[in-house]
Amino acid sequence: MTAFTSADILLPKLSQQEMSKWAVVACDQYTSEPQYWEKTAEIAGAAPSALKLILPEVYLEAPDAEKRISEINSAMAKYLADGLFEEHKDCLILTVRTQADGKVRAGLVGAIDLEQYDYNKGSTSQVRATEATVASRIPPRVKIRRDADLELPHIMILIDDVQKTVIEPLQAKADSLKKLYDFELMQNGGHLTGYLVDGDDAKAVFEALDKLADRDDFNRRYGLSGQDVLLYAMGDGNHSLATAKACYEEKKAAGAPETELARYALAEVVNLHSPALEFEAIHRVIVDVDTDKLMQEMNAALGLEKGTDGQSFTVVLNGCCESYTITKPTANLTVGSLQNFLDSYLAANSGAIDYIHGDDVVKSLCEADNSIGFLLPSMTKAELFPTVIKDGALPRKTFSMGHAHDKRFYCESRKIR
Repeated sequence: MTAFTSADILLPKLSQQEMSKWAVVACDQYTSEPQYWEKTAEIAGAAPSALKLILPEVYLEAPDAEKRISEINSAMAKYLADGLFEEHKDCLILTVRTQADGKVRAGLVGAIDLEQYDYNKGSTSQVRATEATVASRIPPRVKIRRDADLELPHIMILIDDVQKTVIEPLQAKADSLKKLYDFELMQNGGHLTGYLVDGDDAKAVFEALDKLADRDDFNRRYGLSGQDVLLYAMGDGNHSLATAKACYEEKKAAGAPETELARYALAEVVNLHSPALEFEAIHRVIVDVDTDKLMQEMNAALGLEKGTDGQSFTVVLNGCCESYTITKPTANLTVGSLQNFLDSYLAANSGAIDYIHGDDVVKSLCEADNSIGFLLPSMTKAELFPTVIKDGALPRKTFSMGHAHDKRFYCESRKIR
């Protein structure tokens, strides 16, 4: 068996109209827009809602964060005591998400074995981080999970299934599966439908995953020799999975009775080659910096030449845009070579970095004195797995998958105590 397996999954016993109030977007979205979460609370009202079981990260550093966590634990206990949930034993759930733009993304909800996950750079585990994990982000999230009765997943994990052997066969036969939910998501989230996957259908999924995990075939696919298999690459929610790992290790060390439950984390597996998944570049802006010095040192470190051959990016400076090629790369991707230099430069010099979506926003920010921007190319899907295999976890903020309202919505849950 691979690291992904079936689970005992809880779904609320609600009407489809009520489910529209239950499901809310991933907690790590709209972190600078409290008004979004205020509107979500208004829509949910007094109805049962996943909003009462999560802590939106916009409130993570709020003065009342401890009180909010206590209220989350109380709400979980109450929902369980009230019999709100129906448990679907030893199963997967096929999710079919129709985004606001009409594109359809299919996935499978199940459990990831945390024993087979290592987020550290250079990891050879079957489940790996795709971007650098910031250790300081884990302890505040551990506080939320440590005493929780339930987990709700916004974790999305990618498989590189070019032949579409795992999820797509189920999607094609969805009409023959038992439908578990079918409802509209709030706040421009689109539509979500879920189907029960168990028995022979689940067996077929695991057999297909086992084939993808064949070590010899894996090495042939990526032109390698003797490498350990990377089957599951983090798409969204890496810090949540890292938090689950930290809680599991904590409980394992203490010999806690719920250790075996804590060993797994509910997640959705999605094929990297889903037409609904689009990678978007995240650009860099440096402010309060000596731009002349930065450009001089960057030119020396990366061997910049004007043009767009090989690893290239565009510099936004003094109202002008100029494209450069890196002739002395230090990573497999442009963003890695650039980030390595920027990290080194900023550690030794003044300046602050920000990560920006959208060319126009970068150009606007760079109108300020002592500011410089870097427009990066989007990473292609085909580059993700080979780069993680070669370089390990990518630099932070390497890519974004879709808009905030297209991110995963909480729907399923699972007992972890």
